[in-house]
Amino acid sequence: MKYTEEHEWLLKEGETVTVGITEHAASELGDLVFIELPEQGMKVEKNQEIVVIESVKAASDIMAPLDGEIIEVNAAIVENPTLVNEDPTGEAWFFKMKLDKPDEYDELLDESEYKALIG
Repeated sequence: MKYTEEHEWLLKEGETVTVGITEHAASELGDLVFIELPEQGMKVEKNQEIVVIESVKAASDIMAPLDGEIIEVNAAIVENPTLVNEDPTGEAWFFKMKLDKPDEYDELLDESEYKALIG
């Protein structure tokens, strides 16, 4: 698993990368009440705003962690946003994408680097 400084986690399986938010991000946001995911088939660029989430505390945007194409979205979290609070690094993934440049995955933070970031 890799991480971004924006508190996303990524898990690479073959040519597919699954993306979600970290436990740290989920706890900082509080109880989620709304999630809007990108369209399947959408081409995205790194740092492009592609997900909108709203919690009881605030509204936030989630950025595309890398360049690629959205190949699947998790409809379960749209129907029940609290799943993200319950299992942020498991069943509550946001989307899956095929990367344009798979080597960029290796440049993301590893677990120890992410833990140092959140201190």
